[in-house]
Amino acid sequence: MISVEISAAVLDRFGDYELRGSLGEGGFGRVYQAWDPALQRTVALKCLKTANHHASPDTLIDEARRAASLRHRAFVKIFAFQEWNDIQAIVMELVPGATLRAHIGSAAPDVALALDIVDQVADAMAEAHGAGLIHGDLKPTNLMLEPSGAVRILDFGLARKVDPLATDLTAGQDDGATVAYTAPERLMGCPLSRGSDIYALGVVLYEFLVGERPFATLNGLALAAAHVHTTSESWPFPASTDRSLVELVRRMTAHDPARRLPSMDAVRERIAVLRSADGTPPAALALQPASRHASLAIAEPSSPQMAQQLSAATSQLLPATTAHQERAIALAPAAPVRPVWQRWRWPMAAILVAGTVAATVLAWPSLPLDRLGAALTPYSEARAMESGLEKLAHGDRDGALEQALLSFNTILERNPNHAGAAAGASIAYSLRYVGDGRDDNWLRFAKAGAQAALRQDDHLALAHVAQAWSLALGGDKEAALAAADRALALDPLDLQALNAKLNILLDLRRYEPLSALLEMARKKLPKQRMFPDIEGTMHYRRGDYARAEQAFRTSLQLEPDGMRAYANLSAALMRQDRLDEALHVLQQGLRVRPSGALYTNLGNALFTRGDYTEAARAFEQAVSSARGSPNDYLKWANLADSLNWIPGRAEEARNAYQRAARLLAPLVERNPANGAYLSRMGLYAARVKDAAALTWIDRSLRQEPDSPDVRFRAAIANELTGRRDQALAHLARARQLGYPLKLLEAEPDLIALRRDPRYTTTIEEKLR
Repeated sequence: MISVEISAAVLDRFGDYELRGSLGEGGFGRVYQAWDPALQRTVALKCLKTANHHASPDTLIDEARRAASLRHRAFVKIFAFQEWNDIQAIVMELVPGATLRAHIGSAAPDVALALDIVDQVADAMAEAHGAGLIHGDLKPTNLMLEPSGAVRILDFGLARKVDPLATDLTAGQDDGATVAYTAPERLMGCPLSRGSDIYALGVVLYEFLVGERPFATLNGLALAAAHVHTTSESWPFPASTDRSLVELVRRMTAHDPARRLPSMDAVRERIAVLRSADGTPPAALALQPASRHASLAIAEPSSPQMAQQLSAATSQLLPATTAHQERAIALAPAAPVRPVWQRWRWPMAAILVAGTVAATVLAWPSLPLDRLGAALTPYSEARAMESGLEKLAHGDRDGALEQALLSFNTILERNPNHAGAAAGASIAYSLRYVGDGRDDNWLRFAKAGAQAALRQDDHLALAHVAQAWSLALGGDKEAALAAADRALALDPLDLQALNAKLNILLDLRRYEPLSALLEMARKKLPKQRMFPDIEGTMHYRRGDYARAEQAFRTSLQLEPDGMRAYANLSAALMRQDRLDEALHVLQQGLRVRPSGALYTNLGNALFTRGDYTEAARAFEQAVSSARGSPNDYLKWANLADSLNWIPGRAEEARNAYQRAARLLAPLVERNPANGAYLSRMGLYAARVKDAAALTWIDRSLRQEPDSPDVRFRAAIANELTGRRDQALAHLARARQLGYPLKLLEAEPDLIALRRDPRYTTTIEEKLR
C-alpha cells in the first residue's frame, strides 16, 4: 500500500489517472487531485493508509459502497473504486472550497453561518441515520465548505474501521484529532450510535462558537480522560454567547447518551427555533473574536470564572506518558452594564432556595438515609478525598472502586488540577483493571491520570503510587518498584504506597525483601488486613499452604467482611486436601456478600468433587457482569473446563477456551516472562488442538521450571497432545514440588494417564 510519505512528485500516475498534486492527507489516506482522461474531468483520488490503521483491504470498498448509497447532496459522490500496483483508491468528486478547520478561530465567529453549517450536516445525517448508517468521525477536517456555502461531508464510514483510542491517544498535537470529537461512551468501549454523531456535531458547533475545541491544550490520553470524566456543563463560552446556543451545545454533547438530543431531526428543530426568534439570530449572538489566549467566561450567571481544564481527572491510574498541558483561567466579563439576570439574581435565588427546600421535604420519605445525608452535607474537598481513599482501601468490595472514582471525580469536576484526586482516580482504575478483568481502557485512563497527577505535583506520594501501579501493570516492574520507593520516601506510612510496593515485590518473587517490608509494616500498622492478605499470598505461591492458611485467618479476624480473604483461605484449604472445610469457608463468605472470587473457588471445589454441572453454574456466576468479572480470562477458562465434561456442551467449552485465550493474550504480551501466563496459554491451546500449545509450554518451563502449577499444566498439555512420557515426567516433578495429590487425581483429562501402569511407579520414585 501507499506510504504516507509518497507525494505527487513521486507518484504521478494511478492507472489511467494523471495525478496533478497532493490535496492533503487525512486520517485514513492521502488525497490527490487527478485527471480522468476517459471522461475529461478533474477528480479526487484517495489512497488508503492501511499500514497506519491496520484496516483490512476491504475498508475502501466498504467506504465506497456506503458513500455511494447516500443520495443527499452533502455526501461526496463516489465515481469508482480502483486498484493499481497493489494500491487501492476511491475515485470521487473533487469538492471546491476548504475544510471547516480553515473557518474556525480565524475571525469573529459568525453565529448564523455556524447554525447554517450544523443544520446542513444534521439534515444530511438524518438521512444517513434513517438508512441505518453512522458516520463515526464528524469533525472540522471532514467537513468541506464550498464557496456557495454548501457543506460537504467526507470520509463516511471509515471511523467504524478504526479504534480512536488506538489511533489518536498516542498522537502528537493535532487540532483535528478524532478523540476531541469522540463521545465519552465511545472512549469507554461502547459501539458507534446515532448519539455518537450528534455529540461530534455538537463539539463542532462549540468549536465554531468559541474558536477552539474543548480542552484545546490537551492531546492523547489526557484529552480522552478529560472527555470521559467531565461534562460539557463545564465547557467555557464567551460571555456574550446567547444562553439558548449554550443550551443547544450542551444538549448535543450531554455526557449521558440518554440525555442527549435523540436525533438529528431534533437538532434541526432546535436550530429552527433559534432562527425564528426575531427572524434572525439575536444580536447577543454576535461573538467577539476568541483565541487560545482570550479570556473566557462560563455562560452561567453564578459562575463567572472557570478553569479551562486539565483533565487528569480522567485517567486514573497509570502514570506513564507525558502530555503537554496548559491552563487558561477564565476571567469575569468586563461589561460595565449589569445584565438583567444580575439585577434579579437575589430574588430568583430566594425562590430557587425555597423551591429546593420544599422539594427536599416532599421527597424526604423516599430518600435513603445515606443519600439524604450526603445531599444535605456541604461539599468538602477534604471529605471527598478521604472518602475516595477509604473506598480504595476496600477495593475488593462490590462497588467500592466505582464509589472511589465518584469521590475523586467530584473533586476533579470542581478543580481539574487537583493532583491528589487525579492520582486516586488513577489508582482506582488500576485496581479496577486487576479486579474487573483486563479492560485496556482502564489502563489507558489510569496511565493518563498518573501522568496528570505527577505533572501537577511531583512531590505528592500518591502521584508516585499511581505511577507505580501504571508501570507495573504495563509490564515495567523495575520502574514500578522505583516509583513505589519514591512514594515511600515521601511518606513512609502511606498505605497505598506500601500496598503498591508489596504487590510489586510479590509479582517479582522477591520474597526476602517482601518479608522484611511486611514485618516492618505490621509493626507500625498492626490493624491493617492488607498485610496478612499479601503475606498469605506469598506463602501460597511458595507452596507453604499451612502458613498461608494462618495468614488468611488473621486477615479475617481483622476484617470479617474481607471477601478476598475468604476466597484465599478456601484455596489454601483445598491445597491441603481439606475440601469440606474449603466449601464451608466459601459459604461463610457468600453469606456476607457474593463475589466473583468466591464463585470461582466454589466452582473449583465442586469441580474437584466431580460435580461438573454445579461447577459450571458457579463459574457462570463468576463470569457474569452482575456478580463477577466477564473480562477475566481465568474465569472463562474455569467455565470451559467444567463445560468440557458436560455432555452436549463441547462447543460452548471450545468457545470459552478461545475467549480465555483472547483475554490472556494482552497480558502475555506485556509480561512475556510470566510462566503462569505462558503455561495457561499453552494449556488453552492444547484444549482446542492448536499446534502452538507445546511452544507455549516450553516457554513457560524456561521461565519457571520449579513451579508446581506450571509443571501440572505442562503435564496436561502433553497428555492432550499425545506425549504420555513427557506428561508423566512433568506430573512427577509437579508432585515433587508439592502439587496436591487430591487435585491431581481429580483432573479428568488425566484419567487415562492414571490408568497407565507407569503412573504409580513414576510418582512414587520422584517422592522418595
